[in-house]
Amino acid sequence: MLPLPFVHQMKSLLGEEAFGLFKAALAQPTPTSIRLNPKKVATGQDYPNLGKRSPVPWHPAGYYLSERPVFTLEPAFHAGAYYVQEASSMFLHEALRQTVDFSKPLRVLDMCAAPGGKSTLLASMMEERGLLVANETVRTRTNSLRENLEKWGHNNVGVTSGPSEDFAALDSFFDVVLVDAPCSGEGLFRKDPDAVSEWSPEAVSHCAVRQKNILTAAVECLAPGGVLAYSTCTYNSLENGDNVAWLSEKYDLEVLPLLVPAEWGIEIRGGGHQFYPHRLLGEGFFIAVLRKKNGPERNYRPASGSFRSLTPLPKAQIPEVSRWLGQQVDYRFFQTPSGGVLALRAELESDYLLLDKTMKTKWFGTAIGTFKGKDFVPDHALALSLEVSPELPALEVTLDQALRFLKKETFDLAAGYPTGWVLIRYQGLHLGWIKALPNRMNNYLPPERRIRMDIR
Repeated sequence: MLPLPFVHQMKSLLGEEAFGLFKAALAQPTPTSIRLNPKKVATGQDYPNLGKRSPVPWHPAGYYLSERPVFTLEPAFHAGAYYVQEASSMFLHEALRQTVDFSKPLRVLDMCAAPGGKSTLLASMMEERGLLVANETVRTRTNSLRENLEKWGHNNVGVTSGPSEDFAALDSFFDVVLVDAPCSGEGLFRKDPDAVSEWSPEAVSHCAVRQKNILTAAVECLAPGGVLAYSTCTYNSLENGDNVAWLSEKYDLEVLPLLVPAEWGIEIRGGGHQFYPHRLLGEGFFIAVLRKKNGPERNYRPASGSFRSLTPLPKAQIPEVSRWLGQQVDYRFFQTPSGGVLALRAELESDYLLLDKTMKTKWFGTAIGTFKGKDFVPDHALALSLEVSPELPALEVTLDQALRFLKKETFDLAAGYPTGWVLIRYQGLHLGWIKALPNRMNNYLPPERRIRMDIR
């Protein structure tokens, strides 16, 4: 049952006839869509378990699925071959494709990033050029954010956890800032019944005020000429068009128009683009793109010094660590207080140092592994990384073996298998590590990543 104030709001926005179509759309099943990881899977590659699929018009790697599979039992999902993402939100790709030059290195901030759908989309657009910072204010939500970015495999990423106000100290630092703002969730009514019960006009007003606070910090850390993308999963003007108008009036920002084919069914509204479930195959979504015209020029000197809690890896250990990585990138290696080894891209070290001085909670680069005495134990993140060496031993497994591995079980190895550390690979995708011994194998999948449901 839709709240009566919401019904009045939507009838005012859409009109009586269109509201009837909108309400009928909310009673239909929620579409299922995925976005492929172009660094791990070819666009035309088939995954039979996913069933039939058709393209999402506004993203070249986005697909609708004819039915929702059990993603938990799909090894490609665990390997980061695709992300299960709502189709409307994939329009971020088209909005930034038209307004940002991704052919050069950029500093990009996803200010409200968990669980990571839009961060992984941004990572793919950046193609490992520049720096992507994915921030999540709620500390408990960073685990899912880090896991999803690990699976996506890019090394030019930093994950932070802090209030948006902390980024104001990085005055004019970022070329692109995305604010996918916490909102009243009207666009989630079809897929999340709790969103209906939690909605109220007071919640809408509260969200609008909170969004302005986040946007203020976003503008302050955006460089002159930089692009701000503001999105919500809601319909009302207070959180959407009114906030865009406020941005334009309070700050020197210009709304950037987008060329959108009429057949996509997206409406131009409130300085941005609005998605309605009765007009297209997707959920409720709003996005506006603005450019910062004026402001202080970026004047950052390269940060120097040392990290707060990271220490350089002893030189004697660098050759052992280096052999686990591909050789096309210049790395700097550091150790965490717990002994873990991180690989940071050398060209990003100064930016990471600056973030380290600004943010209290952060994770940088790729976790490579840990030295246990003279032995090196590789990290699960390395197995999923695009930087892992292609020369390392790997074992291609069947679907049954892949699922048993993902349940953190063991299976019999074929005669002549390599011993030592071995990558488990399914359909060319890395799933994790085993330690192959003469008479058995040890499964090194992290316990928190294992499949808990019955697969028999």
